[in-house]
Amino acid sequence: MMQTVLLLFPHQLSGGDSECSCEEGQDGSKKKTTKNLAKDMKNRLGFLRRRNESPGSNPACKLDKVMKSVNPAPEEALKWGESLDKLLLHKYGLAAFRAYLRTEFSEENIEFWLACEDYKKIKSQSKMTSKAKKIFAEYIAIQSCKEVNLDSYTREHTKDNLQNINRTCFDLAQKRIFGLMEKDSYPRFLRSELYLGLINQKKPNSTLSS
Repeated sequence: MMQTVLLLFPHQLSGGDSECSCEEGQDGSKKKTTKNLAKDMKNRLGFLRRRNESPGSNPACKLDKVMKSVNPAPEEALKWGESLDKLLLHKYGLAAFRAYLRTEFSEENIEFWLACEDYKKIKSQSKMTSKAKKIFAEYIAIQSCKEVNLDSYTREHTKDNLQNINRTCFDLAQKRIFGLMEKDSYPRFLRSELYLGLINQKKPNSTLSS
């Protein structure tokens, strides 16, 4: 399933280890190059369908497998509407939400959250120290290329935590960003064409096998 998700959302499922790639125009603002996500998903799914309808193949059988592996069942997608936690725990849900955040130009929020999740799994103190400095420089430092929206208290509190690095260094900042996504982006995602398309999807037409 993950291979197909990656086909739909290339470079979307990694955590916070990706390099900064902020592009700036002459006015200093980030370039807005994201295409309509819903159309892009349909185009990619169309490609999968055409590929599986090649001569000598069994179109209906293979299309069935592709549809099942690409999209979750509507009932499953509906559960994402119960809480942001449930959405982020689902691999496809996380990929879909992250792709949606790209359309809002706020993907740095989920990237930071994922980076914090990865950070808390580190066991080596030396690796933890290196990772903590990288996360701070990339997401929290003023004017960093993926700076997240934090209040001054949380920013300074997190900076102070780096004097004594441990697994809880970013807990407050991560909680703030989770709350920001939960309050703003998550409700909009649930109203988006992307999400509504998932919960209202139709099963492949059985007549394709004829």
